Amino acid sequence: MIIAVSGKGGTGKTLVSSLLIKSLMGSSKDILAIDADPDSNLPEALGISVERTVGDVREELKKDTAAGNIPSGANKWDILDYKIMESVMETPEFDLLVMGRPEGSGCYCAVNNMLRKIIETLSSNYDIIVIDTEAGLEHLSRRTTQNVDIMLVVTDTSKRGILTAQRIGELSKELDISFKELHLIVNRVKLDKEDEVLKKVSETGLNVIGTIYEDEIVSEYDSEGKPLINLPDDSNANAAISKIVNSLNLK
Repeated sequence: MIIAVSGKGGTGKTLVSSLLIKSLMGSSKDILAIDADPDSNLPEALGISVERTVGDVREELKKDTAAGNIPSGANKWDILDYKIMESVMETPEFDLLVMGRPEGSGCYCAVNNMLRKIIETLSSNYDIIVIDTEAGLEHLSRRTTQNVDIMLVVTDTSKRGILTAQRIGELSKELDISFKELHLIVNRVKLDKEDEVLKKVSETGLNVIGTIYEDEIVSEYDSEGKPLINLPDDSNANAAISKIVNSLNLK
């Protein structure tokens, strides 16, 4: 089961991704978290310090090739697969792979386009893969999330966030990317404004699978840099994500 979390930057993608992983911990499932956002906030949200990313692996392979350290007949994808496996961080509850950004020349596209092959290589080793995607629409146009089973689009109550969510739904149809399930999660909803917000997001055409109420505890953790995975179990955000996990029958 491959789950991708997308949306406009700053709407709460990483919050949803980290709490999805928290909710799935202890379910006897093998879980892989992939941070596919070049901003790379997921490790911090999970309380993990990352030393090596896929971007680093790519740069190392480029340097080794230029220096003649790679035999001419060697399959570079085999070498890359091996090095990527080495960069997967293992914890007792889940594993983590960070795509990162190349340090040398070249845009993020080269690293992000490797995501498809990485998923193909690693998917057989895990029951559930949770991907915190690159913000915006690029993951769709590059088709890096075309094999995703469940796409969870996150928006806050802002017009820009809602518009991006709507565009993700529309672009997936235009590109003929058929997710098994496509849902919307609305974040930072004020309790007394819920009906108004839900009416506004209904224009996206996406099914709302959950709302996360505005939570001072989340704001506190964000401002102090505390791992979001350590949010209290009874927080509004954790309660909302637990309901979503149950709705998706992930446990």
